[in-house]
Amino acid sequence: MKPLLKGKRMIKICIPIVEKTIDDALTSIKVANRFGDLLEIRADYLNPTTLEELFLYKEIPWIFTNRRKEEGGRWRGSEEERLEVLKKAVDLGADFIDVELRSGVNYLKDLLKERKKVRVILSFHEFRGTPSESGLKMIFERMRKFRPDLIKIVTFAKYPNDNLRILSLIPYAKGKGEKILAFCMGDKGKISRILSPLLGSPWTYASMDNDKRSAPGQLTVNQMREVYKILEC
Repeated sequence: MKPLLKGKRMIKICIPIVEKTIDDALTSIKVANRFGDLLEIRADYLNPTTLEELFLYKEIPWIFTNRRKEEGGRWRGSEEERLEVLKKAVDLGADFIDVELRSGVNYLKDLLKERKKVRVILSFHEFRGTPSESGLKMIFERMRKFRPDLIKIVTFAKYPNDNLRILSLIPYAKGKGEKILAFCMGDKGKISRILSPLLGSPWTYASMDNDKRSAPGQLTVNQMREVYKILEC
C-alpha cells in the first residue's frame, strides 16, 4: 500500500514490530511491509542473537530500537549490552538507529562518530507528562548539540493542551533547520500523532492492530488511514 497523500504531501507511516520470537517477528514484518513505509524493529522485545537472521528479510527502511526500560522499553540486560546491540545493528545495515538522549554523553558521541551510513534518531521520552513550552525547547536545544540526523521528543498527554505544546516544537525545529518527530502518548495525545506529519514531521507511528502497540495511545494503521481520508474530504 502506497503512502497517503495530503494535497501534495506524502504521509508516511512507521509500523513497530514488537514480537518476542524470531518466527513471529518475521511473520509480522512480511505483513507490515505491505502497509507501512518504514518498520521500527524493537530489539528490546527480541533475543538479540537472532538479529542476523532478521536482517535477511529487510525490504523497506528499518528503524532499529533497543529501548531502555526507563523509557517504555523491555530491555532487561545491562546498559552496556543494550548499546552494543545498537552498534551491531549499525554493522548489519539498519537505515536508522533510535538511541535515547539519556544513554550517556560518551556513548552518544561514539555512536554518532561511528554511524557509517546509518542515520541516528536521538530520542527523548517522558511518561510523567509534558513539560512546559520552554522546557521542551531546552530539551530540544540540548539534543541538537549532538548533531543527530533526526530528533524525536515524545511526552505523555495528561491534558488536551499538551498536544499544542508538543506540536509547537515542529515549526520551532524547522526554523532551526532541524528535522523532528514530536507527538504525545496516551489517549489524550492521539490527535498529535495524527497532526504531526501534517505539520512537518517525516512520519508517524501506527501499529498493525491494538495488540501490537509499542506505546500508549498508538492508533492502528487502519485507524490512521481512515482519519486521513476524512481530512482529505
